[in-house]
Amino acid sequence: MTTAAPALASVARLAASSALRAATAAKQTGPRLADHWEKSVVDDVFSSALRKQTGVSLKYMLDFGSRPIERQLILSAQFLHNELPVRLAHRVAELENSPYGLSAKPHVLKVRDWYVESFKELRAFPRIRNASDEEEFTNLLRHIYFRHRNVVPVLAMGVAELKRELQHEVGLNDLPDIHQMLDSFYLSRIGIRMLIGQHVALHEPQKENHIGLIDTRCSPGVVCADAIADARMICMREKGSAPEVSIYGDPGFAFPYVPSHLHHMVFELVKNSLRAVYDRWEDAAQEPPPIRVVVAEGEEDICIKVSDEGGGIARSGQPKIWTYLYTTARSPLEDIRDRSAGSTESAEGPSVLAGYGYGLPISRLYARYFGGDLQMISMENYGTDAYLHLNRLGNVQEPLP
Repeated sequence: MTTAAPALASVARLAASSALRAATAAKQTGPRLADHWEKSVVDDVFSSALRKQTGVSLKYMLDFGSRPIERQLILSAQFLHNELPVRLAHRVAELENSPYGLSAKPHVLKVRDWYVESFKELRAFPRIRNASDEEEFTNLLRHIYFRHRNVVPVLAMGVAELKRELQHEVGLNDLPDIHQMLDSFYLSRIGIRMLIGQHVALHEPQKENHIGLIDTRCSPGVVCADAIADARMICMREKGSAPEVSIYGDPGFAFPYVPSHLHHMVFELVKNSLRAVYDRWEDAAQEPPPIRVVVAEGEEDICIKVSDEGGGIARSGQPKIWTYLYTTARSPLEDIRDRSAGSTESAEGPSVLAGYGYGLPISRLYARYFGGDLQMISMENYGTDAYLHLNRLGNVQEPLP
């Protein structure tokens, strides 16, 4: 009897989820793609969404961008001219067919239309034949990169609206297809912005040891120190003080990686640990124990461990940390619900995601993008260890959803 109970509960949740999907699909009243865009564009989008995406690796980006001569830049632009519309079309089709009425939410429609607009501009751009065409195309890429800067918070507002609607019927955590769709969408977004950002960066004055966005001598210790300083500054601003953080590892070790990706991930992990430690030890007579950040160099992976004594997470709650919109911090979504979705606020800075419930799942996607991973092990009433694995070989192709 007891062994059957979990199975029955799972069946009940599945049945409820199926019924809810049918009900929300029936009342989905938002404008469809064909209601807002000409038929030729809609047909082109769905035709392109059937084409296969082409992945690249960190090593390929390094090798290709090591000599950004005119011919290489033209080849890069030609690849992006063919590849980006396919990736954008996949995401448009995904947003158009999101379950539970998510595709009808105004903020989701706004993101969808941003993607269609960019798709349309790329498809309308003529074939790239020379350096002049490539320069004009790069200016278009800059424009698209800027247009999509607020995708994360705007889409988060659409999901938050769905969560409010469904909270009395079923928890968002019981809708795994929503989280799978968001994982797929945000992983693709990381790839699109990496490809565009890398190409555009090759036109800028190169920093020392950099090939575009990639630092060939990226020091995990230095990046961790910067991320820790940023996270502690935010903790001090919000709480009035911040626990100490200690770094262990070879400070001279370096490997090729994207520093902004690494900063984003370490910042998120340290930020969570700082808040947990502060909250647990706020009223204690003694000083809180320091958070430990350990950088270990392996033959295949670089592993960064962030350990805290912030009280940990109950085992039943650990699966929730990877779901979107799960957060124990105050969410800023309510504050910005009435703002214009086209605000000029940057959505690229790490602090923007604090409180959205997006930090950990998106950090795991950043790790997985280049073949790494992020894992959490927690001891309830003690603390949490986060293990960030980074592939140092750079030979893993993008995981294309």
